[in-house]
Amino acid sequence: MISRLEKPKVLIVEDDKSIREALRYNLIAENYSVTYEEDGIEALDNILENHYDIILLDIMLPNLDGMEICKRTRFENINTPIIMLTAKDTDLDKILGLELGADDYVSKPFSMPELLARIKANIRRNKFVSEELKSTRKKQFTHLDIFFDLDKRLISVEGQEKFFRPKEFDLAYLLMSNPGKVFTREKLVQEIWGFEYFGDSRTVDVHIRWIREKIENNNTKPSKILTVRGVGYKANME
Repeated sequence: MISRLEKPKVLIVEDDKSIREALRYNLIAENYSVTYEEDGIEALDNILENHYDIILLDIMLPNLDGMEICKRTRFENINTPIIMLTAKDTDLDKILGLELGADDYVSKPFSMPELLARIKANIRRNKFVSEELKSTRKKQFTHLDIFFDLDKRLISVEGQEKFFRPKEFDLAYLLMSNPGKVFTREKLVQEIWGFEYFGDSRTVDVHIRWIREKIENNNTKPSKILTVRGVGYKANME
């Protein structure tokens, strides 16, 4: 159970009353502060106006679906962890949800203990990554014509600002602030997703591909983020 000295704020976005109430009951029992929304548009307004430590987001919602909410949330540079809740258990939905910026994905019916564990892990991981990034001395720097502003979480490539999802930003920042250093896929998972990440290291490859699409002049022959075969990735020195 979460310490009573701290009370993480959870937003549940779910139009199924039975699921919503079950989530609310269990989260309150674990000493979370719980808010809920049933409507997609109202949920997005709530997210844009308030801070939460984690968002549990259903896909099928009235007026605005969960995918669009996730997309718009990330476009506004809100880095709150998002766990997608859905009955649509297909690879396409999972890939689309994660590509839009979701941090995790749970299919209905789900195990409540497992979901509670994922909630705790995502909150802890997000706090750890944020503190690690903020503690670095490099608040602003430029490498290979790529400018980073940590406080604004902004990346410009050759003077043009680019949109990066939260994990893309963290991954690009880690590599580019350590040029020449080789990171294994497992190390990148630990640094960016945390030790309790429930996926696998292939998600690193997917995120690297997305980053390359934004920073490389030729995706087929990358010159800024290099693949170290059989090991992982590194940022080019020059």
